[in-house]
Amino acid sequence: MKASDALAKFLIVHQVQTCFELVGGMITHMLDSFAVSKQFNIVSMHHEQSAAFAAEGIARHTKGKTIAVAMGTSGPGATNLITGIGDCWFDSVPCLFITGQVNTRELKGDRAIRQQGFQELDIVEVVRSLTKYAVRVDRPEDLLPELHKALSTTLSGRQGPVLLDIPNDIQRADISDALVEKWLKVPLQIHHGPEATPSALMQLEDLCKAAQRPLVCIGGGARWADAMDEWLLAADTLGIPYVATLMGHERVVARNNYFNMIGSYGNREANWAVQNCDLLIVIGARLDVRQTGSDTDDFARKASVVQIDIDPAQLGNRVQADLNICATADSFFKTFPLRADIFPSLDKSWVTELSKHRDRTQSNEYADWEISPSELFKRLNHILSKHSVDYVCDVGNHQMWAAQSLRLSPNQAVHYSGGMGAMGFAFPTALGVAIQSQKKVVVITGDGSLQINIQELDTLNRLGLDMTIIVMNNSVLGMVKNFQDMYFDGRDQSTKKGYSSPSFTDIATAYGIEAHRVTNVADMDRILPLIVEHSG
Repeated sequence: MKASDALAKFLIVHQVQTCFELVGGMITHMLDSFAVSKQFNIVSMHHEQSAAFAAEGIARHTKGKTIAVAMGTSGPGATNLITGIGDCWFDSVPCLFITGQVNTRELKGDRAIRQQGFQELDIVEVVRSLTKYAVRVDRPEDLLPELHKALSTTLSGRQGPVLLDIPNDIQRADISDALVEKWLKVPLQIHHGPEATPSALMQLEDLCKAAQRPLVCIGGGARWADAMDEWLLAADTLGIPYVATLMGHERVVARNNYFNMIGSYGNREANWAVQNCDLLIVIGARLDVRQTGSDTDDFARKASVVQIDIDPAQLGNRVQADLNICATADSFFKTFPLRADIFPSLDKSWVTELSKHRDRTQSNEYADWEISPSELFKRLNHILSKHSVDYVCDVGNHQMWAAQSLRLSPNQAVHYSGGMGAMGFAFPTALGVAIQSQKKVVVITGDGSLQINIQELDTLNRLGLDMTIIVMNNSVLGMVKNFQDMYFDGRDQSTKKGYSSPSFTDIATAYGIEAHRVTNVADMDRILPLIVEHSG
């Protein structure tokens, strides 16, 4: 059997059947095999970075249970995937990246030359620090064993991206039918990760019994745990308040005891809760500088801190917790169910006090703007509250406005580029989310971010997905300009001076997409309801 056909068969058996790509000579054999199988959804993009983000969107929508392939040809095709690979690495998103490579006889090997074959590039070495596993397949008989290892690795433990680099002659080589059949029958070896020890849970229970003002913080490592929502529902019922990081916020339903996002861009009530609790239980958050501020000694200054994380290297990294528990978030939620007797000392006025702080901080900070970002998101919350929808946010001020103001209902999610913070993330990622969900997706982006992958408007039009793109256009790269205003006396080089943006409505129309320009509150109230009414 041709190796590329065996590759397709193996992926189909393991339900990896969506491929995002930009065609190039060194991936044509694999693409042809995918197409001939008639069991792949092949989505041709206009840039490999977009293909990487779109494949990431498949996994994000399914909470890491379904993965897709992002594929690029050798050389520039491979390097264009790197930003998406990095985004998957930092946000723990499983994804299979496949790159084509020149024929094995054309590889430079150990020779002290820069390149032997045309577009030859050692992508494995380039991405080694951004992947859980990366390998070049140099023998046909190694293809399926390496693919088995890669898929097992991407889905195991703390998830993340893997990459296979497959030379052109390996793709078109023959693999014995017996070897193919053998590997098609071998189940993936998926390891879910550590579980909390009974002694650690007993120590936590002792801390909970003494706590009067407990607080739970949900991080990105907890956002996909199947047991999370039921656990937080119990917290809500018991009067235990909770907050989230930017990534944790992606899946937290906005119930009464949710006090929103912590950190330097967070909500005031959330930060006040952190600084005034006496027990902080952190689940799946790495406690980076945006979450804690630079002075970690002052973080949760009145509290005993418990950190629960799947990755032992993250425990005790920046914040020295009073109790570290190495466990997956899902196993923690299942082995530490919340009951009333766990918090016998709970101060009943604690949530009431936090609620008052939340109410006091709900003021419109942009009342002097023609269109207030916070008011925009309030309207979105209301209009879409009863609808199943995924929001996908780009990077910039609009991302922080969304994180501060979006309130998720059941069957809703929001997706952020967290650790990588990649402008251009939202739109192509939303394509993957929409393909997988077959439901409405709302993109929140800015004038700078959209322009990075604006070419995929053609892909959107071709696919006809149910997607609304909201461009929060202030004709400036606002988040960086904020820094410039603070540190460089407002010298706004390249954020305003030397920066420009086009008419996005004209561009959308050119791509065959319906577009509306909103310049005031009346326009906003007239146009936003179309998100629900319009399909496409």
